[in-house]
Amino acid sequence: MPFVHHEGARLYWRIDGHPDRPPLVLLNSLGTDHSLWEPVMPGLLGHFRVLRTDKPGHGASDAREGEYSIAQLGRDVLAVMDAAGVQRAHLGGVSIGGMIGIWVAAHAPERIDRLVLSNTSAKLAPEGFVERIRLVRESGIAAIADAVLGRFFTPDFVARADARYHSVRTTLLQVDPAGYIGCCAALRDMDLRPLLARIAAPTLVITCRDDQSTPPAMGEAIAAAIAGARLVQWELAHIPFVEAPQQYVELLAGYLHAARSHKRTDGTPPR
Repeated sequence: MPFVHHEGARLYWRIDGHPDRPPLVLLNSLGTDHSLWEPVMPGLLGHFRVLRTDKPGHGASDAREGEYSIAQLGRDVLAVMDAAGVQRAHLGGVSIGGMIGIWVAAHAPERIDRLVLSNTSAKLAPEGFVERIRLVRESGIAAIADAVLGRFFTPDFVARADARYHSVRTTLLQVDPAGYIGCCAALRDMDLRPLLARIAAPTLVITCRDDQSTPPAMGEAIAAAIAGARLVQWELAHIPFVEAPQQYVELLAGYLHAARSHKRTDGTPPR
């Protein structure tokens, strides 16, 4: 298994796909590991060589002690890219993965071709993460699991509770509480708004109307602050590509190949 040791943690990464295809780095959400992207991997591998990694305390990566920052998590991504021999790539991130993507695109613009920011924000209310840290410290990940999954997906998807849902739930319950709390602290403390105007990479921002964690207004603010960003809104929730993988692949592949940089709002894919 490929690992890189960086700033006191052993970080897992994997790269899939034909080496001649353009590289795409995918960064997943809080409480998930790289397997969150499995529903879209078959489609994406027809277009890209895909690099994924696990945040500290998630999946196969070791947790660091103490609190994390978005900057530290961003440096982790750059270390993983170095370990994988990926000097420059497209980057797509969902939720905290998008926040890390903002940091990377602003601080290492020479490493990023095009950027996809899905269901994310440049600033969040800290109070919710203070409470979530308390709950996890006192009662573990299980105490928040149902509430988290209820925000990840639409009510219909949660009610069906198919294999995709249970895969995400199982991964969440296996996250090291220290890593989860460390990432919550990064979300509590972050303010990426000053970085947005520094992003030069062509950027696609994806929002969803039923997203309770990062409502559309948060994505709209990001798109407004990044020159030439394109804005898309769907009728899904916080993790749209698990529910609509084919449509998500089509959107990403179309944007990353076409490199369109004008601002635009698209319609909604079928559920």
